[in-house]
Amino acid sequence: MFRILLFAMISFFGVFSSTVAAQEVASSPAIAEETTLQNAPTPQQGRPYRINAGDELEIYVWGEERLQRTVKVLPDGTVAFPLVGRINVQDRLPGEVEALITRGLSSQYRGEVPQVTVSVLSPSGLQFSVMGRVNAPGTFTPGRYINVLEALSMAGGPSEFANLDNILIIRKSGSDLGSRRVRMSQLFKSGTDPNSINDANIPRIETGDTIIVP
Repeated sequence: MFRILLFAMISFFGVFSSTVAAQEVASSPAIAEETTLQNAPTPQQGRPYRINAGDELEIYVWGEERLQRTVKVLPDGTVAFPLVGRINVQDRLPGEVEALITRGLSSQYRGEVPQVTVSVLSPSGLQFSVMGRVNAPGTFTPGRYINVLEALSMAGGPSEFANLDNILIIRKSGSDLGSRRVRMSQLFKSGTDPNSINDANIPRIETGDTIIVP
């Protein structure tokens, strides 16, 4: 009888200890934080790259080696492709160009058009220039979308006497030119806080932009 009672007590305390341990683990800040991080949504990806004049594209139609091409986007934003003709690809996503080529090839096939793949081999069409009071002025090809702050960084940063409250961005729009002024001096001062960053106007750079730092 004593052995049975002893066994029951050991079993009870074993179950009680396991329950307490489980509760402690669940309520542990470290474990809770790790779980939150694992379940947190991934950061939003950058804006998808849109094709520019000067980019090099690879176009491939599956199962049709004769329709595999590496082409360079002409200054007018077009490319020529067999059986389809000239296509305007300027400022389009690769997937949008795939749809255009598929549509153009539809008359050549009785059934479904083979899968079309368009890849940007060299995004050399996205270019901008930085002039004025920066440490390394010039023309740059980032290969991705950047903002004006990143553009200044690529140009070596502003020089000592740069007027960061009067930065001028000259932008092409067809045959016309437009301008936009940017104030960024607050971002280069000590003690910059998140509010300064939120209040700053940091526009994205577009292909063909010229940034002038007086």
